[in-house]
Amino acid sequence: MRSIGTSENKAVGETKRRAAWLNPALAFAVLFAATGWFNARSEPVVDRRYDGFNLIAAPGHPFGSVSADLALGNAKALGAKSVAVIPFFWQADRQSPDLVRGSDMSDDELRAAIREAHAAGLTVLVKPHIWVPGSWAGAIDMRSGTDWQQWFGNYQRELTRIAHVAEEEKAEALAIGTELAQSTQRPQWELLIATTRTVFSGRLLYVAHNLEEAETVPFWERLDAIGVSLYPPLGEDGDQESRRAIMRSVADRLDMLALIDRKPIVVGEIGLRSAQGAAAKPWESAEERKSDPDPALQADVLSDWLTILNRPSVSGVMIWRWFTDPEAGGLADTDFTVQGKPAQHVLMCAWTLSCHRS
Repeated sequence: MRSIGTSENKAVGETKRRAAWLNPALAFAVLFAATGWFNARSEPVVDRRYDGFNLIAAPGHPFGSVSADLALGNAKALGAKSVAVIPFFWQADRQSPDLVRGSDMSDDELRAAIREAHAAGLTVLVKPHIWVPGSWAGAIDMRSGTDWQQWFGNYQRELTRIAHVAEEEKAEALAIGTELAQSTQRPQWELLIATTRTVFSGRLLYVAHNLEEAETVPFWERLDAIGVSLYPPLGEDGDQESRRAIMRSVADRLDMLALIDRKPIVVGEIGLRSAQGAAAKPWESAEERKSDPDPALQADVLSDWLTILNRPSVSGVMIWRWFTDPEAGGLADTDFTVQGKPAQHVLMCAWTLSCHRS
């Protein structure tokens, strides 16, 4: 049971948080007062940056294979410091409490992924996702409190299993969840975080879906970093001025979130298809909308994001996505991967501060 003092402190903190979003004068005062925190945090944040890719095993290129090793080496050569390894959980529909481990990645495959990334000199964030057929994780919402209790019990079981592997293989960080927007106000998260800490000794974070969820998560104080995926609508492909204004607004709000909760921000997922019209709906997949390729748009948008997110509150930006197939992507591809596209050069410039083409 939560103590009265803890509840009161959380209520006060939440009141201040909401006031800060609504009151520009208070927001400025919080920013000014917390400048010292940013300065104090800047050195350890630099030491613990998570810049890199969400890593996906391609068919025929399993973790531990020669081709996967080459693909990870290519990512490292661009200046990537980290990869997110993504085991999936599965449930039949968004209201089913019967969550189970997915069949995409066994414990042995998870071990192989972590070991291979470490061998390439990359740090590892283990970042579980939930697969919901015909839907997505952010829509998961149980019918009753009893169903929620069952769902959290199943989720804790599968997360603990992954956490044990992550601990044994010395993964640097573990996400306790990804984009579970309908669940984050539930009280079960506090026990889940406490239980996971008994298993995993690395850094814990949660990856919220865009700012709208991140600004309402009540348990940031229990974690080591604030994770967020960023896919806001960015307007017309050619309207760079408006696009940058949207990005600056997002980044300013991330600054505020970091200051209020006194945690660094890790952008756990950001990306854009290399396809015409992709800026309007950055989350849209190639399966959802057919389009002609536009690798220059992908490169321009990622360049803008990396420039604007280069600020003390942000301790890492992880791009969606990088395949274990070293031949993935290419100029004719219209999916999210940056492999074989101009966006590779953008990332190398940002991550190595060297813009010489390889």
